[in-house]
Amino acid sequence: MDFATYRRHDATGLAAEVAAGRVTPERLLDLALVRLAQVQPTLNPVCRLMEGQAHAQLAAGLPPGPLAGVPFLIKDAAQDYAGLPTACGSRALAGLPPAREHAHVVRRVLQAGLVVFGKTNTPELALKGVTSPLAFGTTRNPWDPRRTPGGSSGGAAAAVAAGVVPMAAGNDGGGSLRIPAACCGL
Repeated sequence: MDFATYRRHDATGLAAEVAAGRVTPERLLDLALVRLAQVQPTLNPVCRLMEGQAHAQLAAGLPPGPLAGVPFLIKDAAQDYAGLPTACGSRALAGLPPAREHAHVVRRVLQAGLVVFGKTNTPELALKGVTSPLAFGTTRNPWDPRRTPGGSSGGAAAAVAAGVVPMAAGNDGGGSLRIPAACCGL
């Protein structure tokens, strides 16, 4: 599969391609990582790359979930991943001890077979409608890098709009999904 084909599929379409044996989860992860490397310097959608965890997940074997093999990003707010800190875009929280266990939503993501390879950027404490935390720097809109992708799930929306992943985790406490979706044309 090439990038143009990857980009034409949504998450269920990619899962169907994996299930049919037309593409491997490793190839999908490679495509997502290459695309992230292309857009990260300009857009900054990911604040924590988890490539090692993704490769370990693939090596251990994916559960036969409905989205098995699809690359995925979780949000760096209220989506703890065991062994990693969750900073919520805050320099003060970045130094806290890593989570001891996965958050419930992350367990569900992994049970569905999604391949988690990073955490997306969010405003400090996920409180603003723009994603510009001092801890990890500003995330920019893929359609016009002079503009915001919104917030608080701005990193997730920028990653999806830029074609890094077909979908990414977010959470919504006051427009945190709706604002980035609108800003990024999703």
